[in-house]
Amino acid sequence: MNVIELFAGVGGFRIGLEAVSGFQVVWGNQWEPSKKIQHAFDCYSRQFHNNGVHSNEDVSTVDTNIFNGKEIDLIVGGFPCQDYSVARSLSGEKGIQGKKGVLFWEIVRFVKETSPKYILLENVDRLLKSPSKQRGRDFSIMLASLRDLDYTVEWRVVNAAEYGQAQRRRRVFIFATKNQTPYVINNRNRTESDMLHDAGFFAKAFPVKSEISKKKKPQSFIMKKDLVEISDEVSMNYYNAGIMRDGLVYTEEVSPSEEKPVVLGEILESNVDEKYYLSEAAIEKFEYLKGPKRIERTSATGHQYTFSEGGMSFPEPLDKPGRTMLTSEGTVNRSTHVVEDPLTKRLRVLTPVECERLNGFPDNWTEGMTERMRYFCMGNALVVGLIERMGKRIIEIESENSRGRQEELDLVFKD
Repeated sequence: MNVIELFAGVGGFRIGLEAVSGFQVVWGNQWEPSKKIQHAFDCYSRQFHNNGVHSNEDVSTVDTNIFNGKEIDLIVGGFPCQDYSVARSLSGEKGIQGKKGVLFWEIVRFVKETSPKYILLENVDRLLKSPSKQRGRDFSIMLASLRDLDYTVEWRVVNAAEYGQAQRRRRVFIFATKNQTPYVINNRNRTESDMLHDAGFFAKAFPVKSEISKKKKPQSFIMKKDLVEISDEVSMNYYNAGIMRDGLVYTEEVSPSEEKPVVLGEILESNVDEKYYLSEAAIEKFEYLKGPKRIERTSATGHQYTFSEGGMSFPEPLDKPGRTMLTSEGTVNRSTHVVEDPLTKRLRVLTPVECERLNGFPDNWTEGMTERMRYFCMGNALVVGLIERMGKRIIEIESENSRGRQEELDLVFKD
């Protein structure tokens, strides 16, 4: 299957897909605006040398005519969470205009021009709730945009550690399929809940419990036709799983059938460099940052309030998976992992290799860039093992589609 990878980073989608036979990434784009050194792209192009086309340009400037005559089966990408609001153009003749620089519209452009059978996207789970003043608006615009391109859409928030991975990283994954595929057609008689629990894309890759939440009752509604109306009026409480078929949106809170995770102690290196160990001053700073706090503060308007936050484990428990890794990993920061080295019993931060392992990347995948950028890139990356499971599920669906097409041909010739 021919794949386009957008917002590729250091290649997490690609590693996961290529661990499954049947995928070929023919074109990948990674570009970091206003950066002289393109660290992530340099890593990507080095690791996938002579394997497909590597694009290091603003994706909005890419001429999609380069894909003419090439069958693109799948578009993947982990895109930024932005403001997706839209408005009618001033003339009224050019239809609808989204905010400039919003990268989701580039995904829409690529989908329009290449018409892939499948789309697989990743984002932070707050996408389902944004913006705070009109909850669910942005995700509604995304769903409606994919509906207008003739796709059925499924989504699921996945915590990687609940499915056997080493990190408690929650992300929303969005899978869209062309409505003409046998996978969509053959499942039309299944209920939306059945798709989320048993038959759908995510249900097979990431099994869930059969019971339906009593606290968060499932919701369904017909998505408005007009994107401007959606942008101006729609507010929706989306749960952690859902499906949209022919404009009908159904969302439900599902509970994972949890698997045993990899724990932090299992991914630690031995005999690490002295530079990763903490000084007494750094330990004292971390103790403060990770400890509970109640601080009296005054806002810019003169309002006085109490800032409070709970304490965190210090050091990290080695018998549990790691917390969500952020781009600030490795710095003296509340979110940085601090572990007691099993060998020396001294406190230290994670090494870049250990951060790669938290995301399921091969050891030293990001070697060659500065250490700060190695931490940064892993804080931005996705968990590769999840993509591998999704890749296997796409291959299953492609096989179902192939059987469905063959059955159609057999019926035609029989008649």
